[in-house]
Amino acid sequence: MEQSKGEVHQIQEMFEYLHQHPEVSWKEIATTNYISNQVELLGLTPVQFADCTGLYVDTGEGELVAGIRTDMDALWQEVEGTFQANHSCGHDAHMTIVFGTLKKLIENDEQLPFRLRFIFQPAEETGQGALKLIEHGVVSNLHYLFGLHLRPVQELPFGKASASIDHGASIMIKGTIAGTDAHAARPHLGINSIEVATSIVQHLEAIRLDPMEPFSVKMTQLLAGSETGNIIPGKAVFTLDLRAQSNAIMQTLEMKTFQALRLVEEQYGATIDYSIHTNLVAARPHPEAKAIVEKAIHNVLGAENCVQELITPGGEDFHFYAEHNTELKTTMIGLGCDLSPGLHHPDMTFNHEALQYGVELVYETIQELKKTWIAK
Repeated sequence: MEQSKGEVHQIQEMFEYLHQHPEVSWKEIATTNYISNQVELLGLTPVQFADCTGLYVDTGEGELVAGIRTDMDALWQEVEGTFQANHSCGHDAHMTIVFGTLKKLIENDEQLPFRLRFIFQPAEETGQGALKLIEHGVVSNLHYLFGLHLRPVQELPFGKASASIDHGASIMIKGTIAGTDAHAARPHLGINSIEVATSIVQHLEAIRLDPMEPFSVKMTQLLAGSETGNIIPGKAVFTLDLRAQSNAIMQTLEMKTFQALRLVEEQYGATIDYSIHTNLVAARPHPEAKAIVEKAIHNVLGAENCVQELITPGGEDFHFYAEHNTELKTTMIGLGCDLSPGLHHPDMTFNHEALQYGVELVYETIQELKKTWIAK
């Protein structure tokens, strides 16, 4: 894990630049150009896309075997009273670690017996970025794909890492309720969209599934009414958030949620229109990919600091890659870094020393992959 002061400074310098120049999903233009320029300085040729941000770059010789993927986009959120782009999910750190690994390979003149693809993916926060790169065929010929993500201190402390992050499935449903406006003195003449929304919440709370399988469904947004408080509001917009630890449970939860919406619609005589806004599949990490990472963690941090798997209800579009290419062996590395107060918190911070051992961990993963590939 020993790195020179120069290497540590370069890693921190890149992180600071990316952290101070956040860009939201599909608008990572300057970020793409910055990474591309840094790749060119290594003597490599980055490949950008005509219809979206992001890039990839290959190194090594021979068959294209594996990929290392990082996300790029920031969140749009209120920070100290001002709405702005903000890297509160650690994507600036992920880019730094992945590029730092690539730089280490080149500077060490690493002779790989295969080609390795470094993927800088846009728009993870929309749940659509991975699908766009799948459309471009970026992972079509890969055998392995590794990702990584900083973990909150509640899941992993500094100095520990997990061989996989087992994200759950998630669905976001956006809808509108069309009732009937009326004077507040004559509620019987209207269909109150707030009452309809309340009934939706009650029906969702009544959903029963296997208690041994984690799941949740809840209304996370409701907009109804006007500045005038004496009108029965006929119209409302809402958002539902569905979570399940497995894809099978999510299918059942989705079906029961739609049934609840139809029941409420019939009960009140309102019209409820809705559609799926985002739909993320659950993780299915491959045992072979996990085993490679596990060995790397043992080598870098010690066996006592290795967590085989980390189950979390959060969602990640990384898992679409394996869903669309069933032969692809994937896993996402969880990096302990004392991150607090939590992911997506506007004041999120972490121990920056994790950047250094993050690079060492991904680099060592490539070394273990090389051993596995040669053994085959």
